[in-house]
Amino acid sequence: VQLQASGGGLVQAGGSLRLSCLASGRTGDIYAMGWFRQAPGEGREIVAHTGWRNSKTWYADSVKGRFTASRDSATNTLYLQMNKLKPEDTAVYYCAAKTSPDYQMIGGAYDYWGQGTQVTVSS
Repeated sequence: VQLQASGGGLVQAGGSLRLSCLASGRTGDIYAMGWFRQAPGEGREIVAHTGWRNSKTWYADSVKGRFTASRDSATNTLYLQMNKLKPEDTAVYYCAAKTSPDYQMIGGAYDYWGQGTQVTVSS
């Protein structure tokens, strides 16, 4: 499985961005996908994870109500719509895929990772 993330950029606080993650290769092996982020000097944190087949989605409290993950099954693309962005959302965002149902909250449990896309929110 190959993952290619895109859509990051610079936006003012209160603005919106939509990240995309194109999955290719053995996408039939994917059980779930996640969005993670890592701010400068901080550890990686999970933002959301979603079932690849059932689209059941979980969000971190810090983004709940502002971010929405969705999937286009026709193009094997995972999206993260980010609204009402805050400076503390500034980070490199990564998409990841895993082939088993367990430990979807844990980055180390994911099997495949995209290259990361920078999101910068100015105050």
